[in-house]
Amino acid sequence: MFKTVLVGADSSVTASRAVSTAVELVKVLGGTLHVITAYKPPDPPRMDKLPDEFFDRVTDPADLLLEKLRASISGEGVEAKYYPATGDPADAIVRVADQIGADLIVVGNKGMKGVRRVLGSVPNSVAHQANCSVLIVDTVSDS
Repeated sequence: MFKTVLVGADSSVTASRAVSTAVELVKVLGGTLHVITAYKPPDPPRMDKLPDEFFDRVTDPADLLLEKLRASISGEGVEAKYYPATGDPADAIVRVADQIGADLIVVGNKGMKGVRRVLGSVPNSVAHQANCSVLIVDTVSDS
């Protein structure tokens, strides 16, 4: 049924609940979990203003988040792959889903209420753009 499950994650509680739901689905259904976090790349720093030791410490926040997720998911007994992606989160999720042949995309529903529902949100955009099934996890009512 759903053997390739992609979940969108950021550092929010909503995304954490979506990741937990995706992990549980993969445990029950088998298959592989794919975890993506999307970010907009920052403007490049002025190189003439940075000390040399700065370059030894630069780590992208997306990579840090994926490492944290890798640590928490590794003990769950599911096979998982991780993707940092640049660009609009919804576009990145759909792009990676297409690239990996996802059967299911899992996202949280934060932002689906009120004005943001009309103007657009990540879950709304993913649901309208995806070429596979989308599970929008109810994470707002738990808050």
